[in-house]
Order: sequence, then structure tokens, then C-alpha cells
Amino acid sequence: MKIGIVCYPTFGGSGVLATELGLALSDKGYEVHFITYEQPVRLTQGFHPNIYFHEVKVPTYPLFDFPPYETALASTMVHVITNQQLDLLHLHYAIPHASAAYFARQILKKTGKDIPFITTLHGTDITLVGRDATYAPVVTFSINESDAITAVSDNLKEETLRSFAIEKDIHVIPNFVDVKRFHQTDKNHFKQMLAPDGERILVHVSNFRTVKRVPDVVKVFAEVKKQLPAKLLMIGDGPDRQNVEEMTRNMGLYNDVRFLGKQEHISEILSISDLFVLPSATESFGLSALEAMACGVPVISTNAGGLPEINVQGKTGYLSDVGDIDDMARNAVDILSDSERLLHFKKAAIAHARKFEKQHIIPQYEKLYEAVIASYKKHEKCTL
Repeated sequence: MKIGIVCYPTFGGSGVLATELGLALSDKGYEVHFITYEQPVRLTQGFHPNIYFHEVKVPTYPLFDFPPYETALASTMVHVITNQQLDLLHLHYAIPHASAAYFARQILKKTGKDIPFITTLHGTDITLVGRDATYAPVVTFSINESDAITAVSDNLKEETLRSFAIEKDIHVIPNFVDVKRFHQTDKNHFKQMLAPDGERILVHVSNFRTVKRVPDVVKVFAEVKKQLPAKLLMIGDGPDRQNVEEMTRNMGLYNDVRFLGKQEHISEILSISDLFVLPSATESFGLSALEAMACGVPVISTNAGGLPEINVQGKTGYLSDVGDIDDMARNAVDILSDSERLLHFKKAAIAHARKFEKQHIIPQYEKLYEAVIASYKKHEKCTL
């Protein structure tokens, strides 16, 4: 089977999941073609013989204030589908991938070629961008034109059905974690460098956007530090980073906080961490939290979106209402103040994360691919 994967090539959850899925499929012998404007971050690690990358090049002309990426994407899809004889397109993130795929399919039909496509919804394409009146009609149409729809959590499925007039079922296939990559490793020498006096290490990973409520991480850390020695590692980059760095200076915390920027080998950093803090206003799933759990890091998070589906209250960590700094700090201290309790949470986090190992999830996508292709070959409208 030849599969085209269209995604954003960034550190965000949709791009990470799409890339990890493509890598897992290639390991099983599928031919996978990534179509995007830049090589996905996690494709840079080693050579993969069944993986192909097709760059979407957007020409710039003085006429355009905003280069027409969607048009360039649709054209690239047409070329790749035609020249590589793809069997299926799998689109990650509705905007603009699903609408571009529909456009490409209409072009191909004129040449006697056709191809089914699946759209996977990841979160802000539904909960934020998709609800904007500017995009809503296109989002609704392109999702409904998909031959199958998946969502990464039950919560996201419910949000989609509430917000859009979706005409077919949405399959929930959760995000997954590669435990060969994300697992606890012995990095005590690294930990000694960052926390030489045995301080507890808190960690946060995100794209530093408003929805992640990154200032809340610092506020929680400040409260924790009043009660026990601690350090904070901030992984990622984005619009709020500069303001948050200034915030730590103003609060007198800067020397205890390390801003590490974007990191490819996050598992090594997670392995030395004691607690993952995720105070997001909304999360469709929370892949970063799952990866932390796989490395033995319990999670303090909000109860927003799909987070309760992976962070089990009182077992893998604790859940708090959005913005409830005091409760998050109390929960953090509860876990960190007792070494035996911390170890218990760490073991529970690993055990729970293993329920989301990729070998449990990838077959769900394979089954859906086969069903969609079989239905399409019969020239039937897919009702999956």
C-alpha cells in the first residue's frame, strides 16, 4: 500500500503524530510519502528506506500579500498521487489539508484518476480555527467530503459533532507513544548538573502559545518552590516565551528555570524530570503528557478537553480546573514531597502509558485504510 501523509512539519502534536505514524507504517513495509512545506522534525533522525518527502514549494509574486499555499499544496498532491500511484491520502489537521485534498481529487477525476482520503482531526483545527466564521463552511464541507474521519480523543469527537454539521461517523483513534524512544533511562549525571542539591525537577513542553497558559507553569513552580527545593525546565518555543522569561526574572526565579528551546531528544530530558506540568486551557489529547508518562514522569494538568482520558486522577497525576494555580501547586507538592509516593506515581505513569503503545494503535489505522480503499474501489460512498 502506498500512503500519502499530509501534515504540518512542526513540533506540534498533529505533526508529531503524523510523522510517528508514517515511520511506524514504513517499518511495517508500507510506502509512505510525506507532502508538506518542510521536512517534518522527527523525520530527520536517520534514513528510512520506505519514506519519501515531497516539498510543497510556494512561489512568491508581488501580486500576492499572502502566498496561496493551499493551491500549491493541491497541485503537489496531484503530482505525487499521479507519479507515485498512491492508494490513499491521510490528512492531519483539517485546515487546509482536507480542502486541498478535495481540490486535488476534483482535478484528478478529470484525468480518470481517483483517490480516497481520510482526515484526522487533532484539536485547534476544530476548537479554535475551525469555529471561526471565516473558515467554518470550508471546514464542514471538506470534513464531510472525507471518506473517513478520525479524532484523537472522545472529547474532540464530541466537540466536532457539537460545532459542525458532520454527516458521518467519527472514529476515535487515540494518539500513541513509541516506548522504544520514550522510556526511562539512566541520566543521573545530567540530573546532577541541573539539580546538584537533589532538587525536584519540574518540566513543561509546548509551543508556548496562549492556549498552553505557560505563565501558569511559572506560577505553579513559584508556589512549589516555597515548600521544597525545585528546578524548572521549559522545553519549546513560541510567542509567549519572551514574556515568560521576563516573568521569571521579575519573580526572582530565573536562576532556577532553564529555557531549553526546541529539543529533538526530549526523552533524555524527561528521564531526569520528576513532574510534568500542563496547565492548558484546552487539549484535544495531550501527547506531550503521554510521552512524559512513558518516561516515568507523573502529570499535573488541567481537566480540559481530552486530558482526563490519559491523566488518571490520583494515579498517574492530578487534574485541576483551568487557572486553579493553588490546586495544581498543592497536587505537585503532594507528589514531590514524599519519595515513596513519587515512585508510586512514576510506576503508575509508565504502566498507563503502555496502554497507548504504538503496536496497539497502528493496527486501527491499518484496518481503516483497508476498509476505505476496499469501499472506494467498489465505487461506493464510504459510510464508515
